[in-house]
Amino acid sequence: MTIGLTYDLRDDYLAEGYGDEETAEFDRPATIEGIEGALAELGYQTDRIGNAKALVRRLAQGDRWDLVFNIAEGFRGRARESQVPAILDVYQLPYTFSDPLVLSVALHKDVTKTVVHRSGIPTPEFALVERAAEADAVDLPFPLFAKPVAEGTSKGVTAASKILDHKTLRAVCADLLQRFQQPVLVETFLSGREFTVGITGTAAEARVLGTMEIFLLPQAEAEVYSYKNKELCDDLVRYGLGQPEDPVVREVERIALASWRALGCRDGGRVDIRCDGNQCPNFIEANPLPGLHPQHSDLPILCGFLGIAYVDLIDRIVTSARQRITNEVGARSC
Repeated sequence: MTIGLTYDLRDDYLAEGYGDEETAEFDRPATIEGIEGALAELGYQTDRIGNAKALVRRLAQGDRWDLVFNIAEGFRGRARESQVPAILDVYQLPYTFSDPLVLSVALHKDVTKTVVHRSGIPTPEFALVERAAEADAVDLPFPLFAKPVAEGTSKGVTAASKILDHKTLRAVCADLLQRFQQPVLVETFLSGREFTVGITGTAAEARVLGTMEIFLLPQAEAEVYSYKNKELCDDLVRYGLGQPEDPVVREVERIALASWRALGCRDGGRVDIRCDGNQCPNFIEANPLPGLHPQHSDLPILCGFLGIAYVDLIDRIVTSARQRITNEVGARSC
């Protein structure tokens, strides 16, 4: 079985003159090498394809694969994570992780939270600001939290993201609107514990792997899991394994799994949860296209705490995709 690898390599974009923050979501060579090595250990043949443009070229040449392991983030637009899956759907080629619709919904945090809220899952109250003047009309109790509506890797999140008054809210929104050229999500600030939950599988077959709690060290940007804190996590962040006997962790995992299923996520990823001041867990966002750097991405770090080897994580993702695809083919033939 041959598995093609689609991805956006950070070095390629840096070489074109883009900056560190612009390319923060893209993968380093170690990630591609790690995935390729794990697939080889599992007995698969691999073929590095690259980004969406490279995929188009390869398809035009007549190349095909039994499965595509897709971690391509895309570069432009609110639906950029959907570009590679949409192309693969056109050619009826199977791939890992979620489909274009789910990836578009999950990237746009306002839409994500709307779906989750309508499914009865707790999430902070929120508003969308598309122009700086609209910040004055936000009718939510302070403190608030502001971030770009369609970014990952905590891009745009700093210590200034926690906001205490309308004047500051307008200034922060104006800055984010200018820098990221997209609306700003404003939501109630949650002051409690923060977690990320690892999940593998699809729909009824989805299962929680475990939960990792995030602790900011004294020298970190306070109270927010910011872009800086993530980039310098070795020095600014401590991670701990959530314990199943902890009632907060149990509720965190229940909410995460319910969110995963409500959004229609597939094969593997993470759901981020944060508690309010009463330690009641709330959905923050879902990551159905998780980082997979063997040492530095949250999901592999969590698996390390759980004693799940990196190759086993990749195996679970591929096995989920293969089983899901088999079921879909069977359903179509009925």
